[in-house]
Amino acid sequence: MGLPPRTVERLIKYRRLLESYKEAESMFIFSHQLAHMLNLTPVQVRRDLMLIGLSGNHRKGYKVTSLLKLIDKLIDHEDGFNVAVVGLGNLGSAVLRFIQRSNSQMKVVAAFDIDQTKINDASHGIPCYNVSKISYFIQKMKIDIIILTSSSVTAQEVANEVISAGVTGIMNFTSAHLDVPDRIYLKNYDIITSLEEIGYFIKNPLQGKS
Repeated sequence: MGLPPRTVERLIKYRRLLESYKEAESMFIFSHQLAHMLNLTPVQVRRDLMLIGLSGNHRKGYKVTSLLKLIDKLIDHEDGFNVAVVGLGNLGSAVLRFIQRSNSQMKVVAAFDIDQTKINDASHGIPCYNVSKISYFIQKMKIDIIILTSSSVTAQEVANEVISAGVTGIMNFTSAHLDVPDRIYLKNYDIITSLEEIGYFIKNPLQGKS
């Protein structure tokens, strides 16, 4: 089933929100309740759930356990996903620790850097290798997703190499614009740009946000 990226993003948010209710077998929730908790509209929630083939009960709403099982089936992979972090600076280390502590199918299996003091060492139990050997380890460790937290200057070069090695998913935390083939799923997170956007709307509160 091909779903729009925004729908997938919202489904993951629904799941995260409802995880605390999964033990209650008889728990139901209405679309307007989900919408209120995630600052969405009930129409948007119902549209998302209709896209994945789920209809609510007009009197009870949606059964939480059924909703969670369906989202799990759509989003998750039975074998999970192997992830590697490129760049073990402050941001890279923080991202690595965050993923390790999360309850997700994402498993960090390797890190890469150019700093000789980090190479052949372990960061939070994750081995760090020289970035020059990234293609070899991507294939050896069957890495699915690369997280780029390294220099923006080298980001495109690294992206080209990991794509050639078989990676099809990239999360880009650098400010570099990456040119990637259509078959690659790229997600950009430019923290500074986001902060400056927030700053603009703090400075101009009456302009609102679209």
